[in-house]
Amino acid sequence: MICQELPMVFKSPGKMLERKIEHRHTVSDPQFRREMSVLLGPTIVPGNQVTALHNGKDIFPAMLLAIRSAQTSITLETHIYWSGEAGEAFSEALSERARADVPVSVIIDWVGSSRMEQSLLDSMQSAGVQVYRYRPLHWYNLGHMNNRTHRKLLVVDGHIGFTGGVGIADQWTGDGGDPDHWRDTHYRVEGPVVAQLQAAFNDNWIKTTDQVLNGPSYFPALQAHGKMDAQVFLASPSGGSESMHLMYLLAITAAESSIDLAAAYFVPDKLLIKALITARNRDVRVRILLPGPHIDALTVKLASKSDWGALLDAGVEIHIYQPTMLHTKLLIIDEEFVSVGSTNFDMRSIRLNDEASLNIYSNDFATQMTTVFENDLLAAEPYSLAHWNSRPLYAKLSETILLPIRSQL
Repeated sequence: MICQELPMVFKSPGKMLERKIEHRHTVSDPQFRREMSVLLGPTIVPGNQVTALHNGKDIFPAMLLAIRSAQTSITLETHIYWSGEAGEAFSEALSERARADVPVSVIIDWVGSSRMEQSLLDSMQSAGVQVYRYRPLHWYNLGHMNNRTHRKLLVVDGHIGFTGGVGIADQWTGDGGDPDHWRDTHYRVEGPVVAQLQAAFNDNWIKTTDQVLNGPSYFPALQAHGKMDAQVFLASPSGGSESMHLMYLLAITAAESSIDLAAAYFVPDKLLIKALITARNRDVRVRILLPGPHIDALTVKLASKSDWGALLDAGVEIHIYQPTMLHTKLLIIDEEFVSVGSTNFDMRSIRLNDEASLNIYSNDFATQMTTVFENDLLAAEPYSLAHWNSRPLYAKLSETILLPIRSQL
């Protein structure tokens, strides 16, 4: 069942799911894949290789190496692009390829690039990089100001793709071991699903420029590079804001043994909370890993806790990451299904932002990512129902005050 929301600037547009999805099949059931393909789209394709890269020390060198090797095209879309050493490195690499007559197309979110110096933009544009800011402030687009692109996409020569949680800023450099260097994961992708990453970029390129990027420079024939089945799908208020919500609900509802979730920002709606509690009622182990003392959005931290009591009471395990800001976005179901990308487990990502998620259907990859998740748990502290019940009065008051704007956080 669906309900219509009022068309306000600071509310989610369109319609939203209102009733829970029933548990009918597992993630290993062919029916689960059929429904994920049909209800979300595009279809799941075989023959892919996805490699997890952890923290800036591994992520940025891999991305920069791919950019510097480009021969036919580079497309890059990101929410955060700030000035600093990382910003300079990417600007120089993109500019060098543009001067070598490689077409370089870049979309940077207008809000997310607020800490980007104009000189950095000017240097890229003078080198021939086509750089556009997504939805800059104008009087005629005030109704869309709350809709930002949060996608993190890089595709080189139409053959190599990257996606995940990392923006281009110095916070993501290093090894995620101290408060100045965030913990995050990005993914290098090869195989037929790269075409879906490219199509995801094209979606906002068309919205921004009215141009279509096509031809073999962007969509070459792609051969199998591995044995993973995968799909990339989009969420956007202008093109089906409920697809991400539906994906989470379908995956959680299919769980039979385990749900592992790492979320930088955790502000789910009542339907997602109910789905997690219902999974616990099926004896599914649910582990949630969240940021602790280091978080860049205090309001999110405060608003998030109002729902922890019901989850903890149902037996959901909540773990609080200690060393630095945890910025990963990772969902693992039954060690069979993995969803990664730019999407946070909050209603801003699900209903307001433009997002892109990569779903991987592979027991081997899910097992690998479960090991990564459990290694991160070693740097976390468990949070109990007793902790929640004893939280201070000011925290409870803050949760109540923030309740009306939870979907905007």
